[in-house]
Amino acid sequence: MRMLSAAAVVVLLTVPAYAQSPNINLMPEFQSKSPEEKEADAIKDKAYRESLKKIPDAKASSDPWGTVRSTDTPKAAAAPKKSKTGSNNQ
Repeated sequence: MRMLSAAAVVVLLTVPAYAQSPNINLMPEFQSKSPEEKEADAIKDKAYRESLKKIPDAKASSDPWGTVRSTDTPKAAAAPKKSKTGSNNQ
C-alpha cells in the first residue's frame, strides 16, 4: 500500500511539470514557396507600402485637453516668509 501511495505522489508531482513544457517544434521543416505564392506575397507587400504612403502626417496636436488649458502658466503663489524660531530680534 505504501508503494502505491508513493507512486501516486510521484505521478501527481510530475504531471504539472510535464504540462508546463510545451510540445513545440523549434526547428520546423522549411518549405520553399511556389512562384505563385511568391508573386502573391510581392503584391501584398506592394499594397501595404502604398497604403502606408496614404496616411497623412500628423501636424495637429493630439492633446484632447489642449483647448481647455490656458496658454500661460499660472505663477506660483509667493510662500510666506517664515521667521526664525529662537531669535527675538526686535
